[in-house]
Amino acid sequence: MEERIWVAGHRGMVGSAIMRALSSQGRTALTVDRSILDLRRQPEVEFWLRANQPTAIIFAAAKVGGILANSGYPADFIYDNLTIQTNVIHGAHKAGVDRLVFLGSSCIYPKLAPQPIVESALLTGPLEPTNEWYAIAKIAGVMTCQAYRRQHGRRYVSVMPCNLYGPNDNFDLLTSHVLPALIRKFHEAKVGGASEVVVWGTGTPLREFLHVDDLARGVVYCLDHYDEYEHINCGAGFDVTIRDIAETIARVVGYKGNIVFDTTKPDGAPRKIMDSSRIRALGWKPEISLETGLASTYQWYLDHVAGGVKEGAV
Repeated sequence: MEERIWVAGHRGMVGSAIMRALSSQGRTALTVDRSILDLRRQPEVEFWLRANQPTAIIFAAAKVGGILANSGYPADFIYDNLTIQTNVIHGAHKAGVDRLVFLGSSCIYPKLAPQPIVESALLTGPLEPTNEWYAIAKIAGVMTCQAYRRQHGRRYVSVMPCNLYGPNDNFDLLTSHVLPALIRKFHEAKVGGASEVVVWGTGTPLREFLHVDDLARGVVYCLDHYDEYEHINCGAGFDVTIRDIAETIARVVGYKGNIVFDTTKPDGAPRKIMDSSRIRALGWKPEISLETGLASTYQWYLDHVAGGVKEGAV
């Protein structure tokens, strides 16, 4: 049978990177626009799956956002994510699709999980309160895949990425994550001639960042090489302080002013890095350095956002 991989969420940052990864291997991908298929409508999802018969699914569709978005719209985050992932996973089973890769998030792990975070840390402690609605939905997705594997023998697996960045990221200061928000803030400060850029917190927290194209290669690699009950981490393998990331972005952007840390704002967890030894043992490893990745992401921002054509992850 000809391979037909449905990439759900193909227009978002992760989905579009997966499309690039599949294309580079000469593999066939199925897509469908949200204007045609609303993943929140179960009958529509099941009809589309029966009609198009994918041989595998990579599930990269999600409602995502930063702290402000998660805090302000908790019902939207838990409803949309629970609904679309359940519809796709159940619909895949009903349509006889035996292979599915579910994309989760490192926020599924407890706020105070021992570092680096191993896969077995799941459900061992309270979640980070600022994005627990999204995290709960993603945990449910992981367990849904496990349930269909256990009851029906489906080869459904879950991949947990660390913090991501790259082309098609969301640069809206109200809804974006820290890295794209800093790129935009430093760019606008440079263009506007601002003498300083204010960054939330002390700058000391450690965070792990992975270029989305490295993740996409990891996801496709797992599609081909990973078939286990437990979810698997996919991270860069090193972390940097928020201060270091801010200084690196300032250098990439060409901003010469001062960086001021607003210590009245919260830091969040002091450190967050995942243990990705299992996926490395399979044969995958990241290839894009942080500075190279930031430079290409800034160029994408200049070409697609700063110039007036606004695009963002979905």
